[in-house]
Amino acid sequence: MIKRIVGLSGILTIGGIFLLSFTTEESIDLSSYSTEGLDLYYVAPNFSEIEEEELFFAPELGRSYVGFKEALAFKESRGDYGVVNQFGYLGKYQFGINTLALIGLKRIGRNEFLNDPALQEKAFYANLSRNKWILRRDIQWFDGKVINGIKVTESGILAAAHLSGPGSVKKYVRSGGVEGFSDAFGTTIRYYMKRFGGYDTSFVVPDRKAKVIF
Repeated sequence: MIKRIVGLSGILTIGGIFLLSFTTEESIDLSSYSTEGLDLYYVAPNFSEIEEEELFFAPELGRSYVGFKEALAFKESRGDYGVVNQFGYLGKYQFGINTLALIGLKRIGRNEFLNDPALQEKAFYANLSRNKWILRRDIQWFDGKVINGIKVTESGILAAAHLSGPGSVKKYVRSGGVEGFSDAFGTTIRYYMKRFGGYDTSFVVPDRKAKVIF
């Protein structure tokens, strides 16, 4: 048995030397395997983005402004005017206190806001109008272009601004999608641009000083 093992090891050693001498004579050219010029930036959706892809469906609303805001509201709160999430975001469209202050609702009480659906709808439009003015150039420059595999549209940009703020959307599109953003639940700008792209938001008038009047 010992002789057989010694003999086998000798054969393997000789074989290894033979292969080594063969490969050293002919070097391998790795230039054809270069990654130069390839797009190596990838974005993978999180599980909630995959699972919720088809949750909202309202064919009667189509791609209208109403269809847009209801689809966005469903993603934010399932359309519930009275909900407050664990981070303190309020209502159907999940507004933060700072955003409400920007559109003229600095002194509004939480319960007053939650119990007034009409006020929440006005707040949504005012915020959308303000964001559309801030992002007017980006809408003009990038509408129709493809970033990270997603076609950029006005409604996608506005939805992403609702998620992350207009400043983050500017960074995203102007960097070609390199400078991204995700909220506390891991939802990304790319996902919102995909999910809410292609709606008709021409109804929204851009207004730098958009405020809620009530």
